[in-house]
Amino acid sequence: MKSLTVGELGTCCYIVWNDQSDGCVVIDPGYEPQRVREACMGRRIEAILLTHGHFDHIGGVTELSRDGAQIVIHRLDAPMLTDTQLNASWLVGDYVTAPQATVLVKEGDEITFAGVTLTVLHTPGHTPGCVCYQTGEWLFTGDTLFHYGYGRTDLPGGSMSQLAASLRRLQPLARQYEIHPGHGG
Repeated sequence: MKSLTVGELGTCCYIVWNDQSDGCVVIDPGYEPQRVREACMGRRIEAILLTHGHFDHIGGVTELSRDGAQIVIHRLDAPMLTDTQLNASWLVGDYVTAPQATVLVKEGDEITFAGVTLTVLHTPGHTPGCVCYQTGEWLFTGDTLFHYGYGRTDLPGGSMSQLAASLRRLQPLARQYEIHPGHGG
C-alpha cells in the first residue's frame, strides 16, 4: 500500500495492490491525477474506490478512469459525481464533476479488484453514502473517522446523528485495524 496527500485540502489518496497482480486499486484520488498515476508505479488502475462523493475526493477520477478503471461508490452518493451542488465544489468555485459510477456498493458487499478483496461498511453522516473499505489489517475511513476527529456534517446530506452512530460502530474496529483516514493520514 502507498499513500499520498493530494490537492489544497490535503486529501489522503491510497493505492492498494496484491503482488500477484499487475493492477491496483486507487482510493479517493482527490486531485493531481498524474502524481497518483506515477505513484501506481506502472500498475494498471483496475478500480477507483470512493469513500464518498465530495469534490476533494473525486477530483482525479475523470483522468484516472480514462483507461477503463471501474468507478466504485455507494448508491446514495453516486449523484454527487455529476452534481457540483451535491459534491460541494461550487463552494470553492471549482466546479468538479466525474463520470458516472460503474459499480454501486452497499453495506456488507465484498468487492475484488487487482487481487484485493475489500469489505464495504456503510457509515453515513458526513454524506448519506459514506463508506469505509476494509482489507486485511487496513480500514480506509474517508471523512467518517480521522486519527483525531471526524468529518463535518454541515454540507448537503450531512447528519450529526447518523455520523455519531457510524462513529460508535467504528469505535471497536479502530482498535482492530490500522486506520487510513481521508485527511491528516
